[in-house]
Amino acid sequence: MVENIHWLGHDTFKIIGEKVIFTDPFKIKKKDLADIILITHEHFDHCSPEDVKALQGPDTIIVAPPDCAKKLSGKVKTVKPGDKMTVEGMEIVAVPSYNTNKKFHPKTNAWVGYIFTVRGRKIYIAGDTDYIPEMKNFKVDIALLPVSGTYVMTAEEAIKAALDIKPKIAIPMHYGSIVGSEDDAKKFAEGLKGKIEVIILKEE
Repeated sequence: MVENIHWLGHDTFKIIGEKVIFTDPFKIKKKDLADIILITHEHFDHCSPEDVKALQGPDTIIVAPPDCAKKLSGKVKTVKPGDKMTVEGMEIVAVPSYNTNKKFHPKTNAWVGYIFTVRGRKIYIAGDTDYIPEMKNFKVDIALLPVSGTYVMTAEEAIKAALDIKPKIAIPMHYGSIVGSEDDAKKFAEGLKGKIEVIILKEE
């Protein structure tokens, strides 16, 4: 399954399953076509109308919180934490994503992460979040977790998050673009050695 997950930098992934899914498209290097675009929140490096347009066809469905949806056009479905929906046959659950010890992503904004099912595997993209208690209840096969600190969890906090979530595979993200470096990803992998398989993807 991991061979179908392509990291395009920051929190942008292209995931190829029954459909082609992109998450938080930002600084897209080449024009592509998405069936589904999942956007976690309205910050410019996650909700970028220009990058969405580079991936959008007439049938592309965008799932996003309401404050981000206002900036977009086309087929847009709005979500808040706790919402469940089926889009193009794919199950999507919006889950909470917020800061606990900083003010960049307040819980009151109702921004989200997503758990979505691709080829029978549940994938969790955390969005910009800290280590939050809700994570204990997430049952997923693959977790895409931020590791850079500053606006999101540090690598150490992401290790605790992964141990709570217990995915089969954890993939670090949210480093190397605006904040954080590959050292954060390595620290995350080191801390989970022998407990959870960590795959550090090369940016494409």
